[in-house]
Amino acid sequence: MHSSDPYPTVQAPDEIDLVEVMRGLWAERILIVAVAAVVTAVATAYAFLATPEYQVQSVLRPASVQHLDLLNTTGVISLGRDEALRRVGAGLESYDHRLAYFRANVERFEALRVEGQSVEQTSGEFHRERLRMLLPDPKREEGLSAFVGVEMTYPRGVDGVGLLNGFVDFVIGLERERVLAELNALIANRLSQLDGKIAAGLSGYESTKASRIAKLLEADRVRRAELEDELRATRDLLKKTRLNRIEELDEAIKIATSLGIRKPSTLGFLAGAERPPTAGEIRLEVNNRQIPLYFLGTEALSAEREVLRNRRADDFTEPRIAQLEKELQLLASNRQVEALRARAEEQLFLEELAGWRQEAARLGAIKIDPEHLHLVHIDQRAVEPIKPVKPRRALIVALGLVLGGMTGLMAALVRRAFRGSAAAHGASA
Repeated sequence: MHSSDPYPTVQAPDEIDLVEVMRGLWAERILIVAVAAVVTAVATAYAFLATPEYQVQSVLRPASVQHLDLLNTTGVISLGRDEALRRVGAGLESYDHRLAYFRANVERFEALRVEGQSVEQTSGEFHRERLRMLLPDPKREEGLSAFVGVEMTYPRGVDGVGLLNGFVDFVIGLERERVLAELNALIANRLSQLDGKIAAGLSGYESTKASRIAKLLEADRVRRAELEDELRATRDLLKKTRLNRIEELDEAIKIATSLGIRKPSTLGFLAGAERPPTAGEIRLEVNNRQIPLYFLGTEALSAEREVLRNRRADDFTEPRIAQLEKELQLLASNRQVEALRARAEEQLFLEELAGWRQEAARLGAIKIDPEHLHLVHIDQRAVEPIKPVKPRRALIVALGLVLGGMTGLMAALVRRAFRGSAAAHGASA
């Protein structure tokens, strides 16, 4: 069969006749609708048959000042509000804390366990894929964004609210125990240091007291020896003085005997002894020289010599002797040494001991009830969600419809092209 047009129009192979394409698609409308319906049905089935997943979150903010005041007023440890929040946030992010919570609540995670997986593997997968930390935006003002949060996604059949709230309480409890453990450790260290100071102070006090007693006794011994030496020297001096006096008297007696002086006399009396004084005569003798001892006469000199020879002690002649004996008697007992040795409560005399014991008593009395120690304020606890976050049914159905339509169009175009190719091949044959 030949065309009536002697010059038929030949269409370029790369040109597309849109009208023809639209006609072809319309001709394949049943296929397009069928494919779109199937894809949409599959998407709808997935949307309604897939296990719903829910999402909950808990937000923590810094605790109020009075909640940490009991801890900070101990003077042992200082924990600021932001530091406490940071510690709890680090605990929420800690793998060890998460694994410990998982192991403590294995039965509550049974719905998530996969056969063949260990507890560690299931825990790691859960916390890696279903837990997410919520942190403040660093670009925002710090005073308005100081918080730490944790978000959990879980499938239906899992008590997600209880798990998340339990996890937050679990971590807060662990951090509270760690803070109290640090406090108790610091208190124990300080008490140990105070015990060491007290023991060293008492030992030092005993050494100081013994040293003081030794010094006092040594000073007494030295003073006693000095006084005894002085006493002996004084007595020797007195004895020598008495012996010298006797020698001097012996010499004077000899002179007086040779001069015939028996009674005390003077130079004037000796000069005028041959001429007796006349009536009314008064003799006056002025002499600025010391009268020789022999002028006392043999009687007086002999009497004095006899007394000196018969003297048994010369102590009474020197007042210093009595003073020395008095001092030696006082040195017989040292009252300071007796008082030091007689101390019954020696600890009272150690000045620093009272302060150390007072500090030890204060530290020992520090008792903080864990229930009253609030490291953070739970600003938002996890609550039962109203609807699941996955799957998003409307979006899935809409995407299924769009994808189904596109798939139907592609199938129609492919089918049309295949038919056109087959027709061209048959015509050429």
